[in-house]
Amino acid sequence: MRRGTRRKEPCMCRKLVWFIMVLLSLSVVSAACAGLSEGAAAYGKGEYSRAYTELKPLAEQGDAEAQWYLGVMCHDGQGVSQDYAEAVKWFRKAVEQGYAKAQYNLGVMYRRGHGVQQDNAEAVKWYRKAAEQGLTDAQFNLGVMYAEGQGIERDFVQAHMWFDLAAASGDSSAAKNREIVAAGMSPSQVAEAQHLAREWKPKGRN
Repeated sequence: MRRGTRRKEPCMCRKLVWFIMVLLSLSVVSAACAGLSEGAAAYGKGEYSRAYTELKPLAEQGDAEAQWYLGVMCHDGQGVSQDYAEAVKWFRKAVEQGYAKAQYNLGVMYRRGHGVQQDNAEAVKWYRKAAEQGLTDAQFNLGVMYAEGQGIERDFVQAHMWFDLAAASGDSSAAKNREIVAAGMSPSQVAEAQHLAREWKPKGRN
């Protein structure tokens, strides 16, 4: 739980006004960044009420990271009453901007049935979007879904590939799961999964 161009003006006085407006807009941007930094720092210290106060205005203005933070706080009841539906609302807003952490968390909500009807296929959909951006937790969970055939047809090659990618980021549990899956695969299937992992490249926000 992220600015526009202007036409050149013909007279100097208008250029001056435009320049002042640019300075003002930069001040607003800097203030917004400061608010996000302060909100994130407060969250890290466990000062959830302060974090919520800092982050909510930014979330309402469309900042995807702030929206994600609010979703997490609403889900966990940090600085605000626990509200799964509200958490889903904020995660969706961040998801609309392709924010990977929010995509992953929305997948978790569908997996658990928190604030939405439980739906493994939807969980797979959102895990995949986040995994394709390189989010390790999403890669791990997508591997689990493929290995268990939940929300998608069981596919050990795909499971092995996603566990391999997560393991490459230092996830020891993914490395263990990769070996468990490999035990039920043929050598050619393992080779295919390894090839897919080597060729894989992260996608940008979608």
